[in-house]
Amino acid sequence: MTFARPDHISNLETLPRMPSWVTSARAETLEDVAFLSGAALNHLYLVLGREDVPQALLRDRLALRAAEACVAFSGRLERAGDLRDAVHLLRSGDLPGPAGETCLAWRRAVERPVSTKALGRALPASESGKIAMWLNAGKGAPVTRAAMVLEAVLTEAPRADVASLVIADAALAQTFGWDHLVPLLAAGLKRADLRKQGDDLRLACHRALILSAVEAVRLSADLARRAAHLKAVAPKLRAKGGGGAVEMFLTRDAVAPSALPLPDRAARRLCDRLVELGAVREMTGRDTFRLYGL
Repeated sequence: MTFARPDHISNLETLPRMPSWVTSARAETLEDVAFLSGAALNHLYLVLGREDVPQALLRDRLALRAAEACVAFSGRLERAGDLRDAVHLLRSGDLPGPAGETCLAWRRAVERPVSTKALGRALPASESGKIAMWLNAGKGAPVTRAAMVLEAVLTEAPRADVASLVIADAALAQTFGWDHLVPLLAAGLKRADLRKQGDDLRLACHRALILSAVEAVRLSADLARRAAHLKAVAPKLRAKGGGGAVEMFLTRDAVAPSALPLPDRAARRLCDRLVELGAVREMTGRDTFRLYGL
């Protein structure tokens, strides 16, 4: 696999920035907050259409943020690094535990195009018929539909925080015409927001989406720069299978050397070389069982 060398990484400055009036405004009424969330989501919509943004990697990293928020909702203390470990340290036959299950649910939810079947794979405890019913519970504008779906799930299953947020994000994605779910609601909502209804819940969703859209745009710009640099140094890699390894870094939040399509020693050398080139970073701070990512 070969990667085109970017003409100049500064070209990424063409990635549109979120307008300052969206991030600095202090709106209180539902009408004003809805206007700002619409502007923020429209801006994100443009960013998600950019080829220079590694979309699968962006979704995977947003999934980790959503999982971290959901774990916090349940009163647990695991942070992003703990959730990475919970997933990557799993061996065949291991049980991931509650936090690991939450992380796996979000990762599976973003892997495949939105469909009832894909959501069922991410949420095995929910019946496919229920998922289809909940997904169609909302109507109207995107945020209104997502809020209605969220309320419908939580009314019937009050403790199904993860399922409700996954399905609400799926409804949002469908309304926008996105192929894949983009995790947005969980990271912007508070635990108490999940007990709200009607206009109060809609207002909370609008506020959450402003925060999450701003963060997603910032993350998109950061990942676009990092991806461009990785592609630029890729021709310097001599290891066979290096192209496949680079592709994995461009699509996954974190990668263990043992997961790369290389012998163990070659994989570790490749990761060390990429760190030396400033193309990836080691994400654990450990001497053993390291994880690498953009």
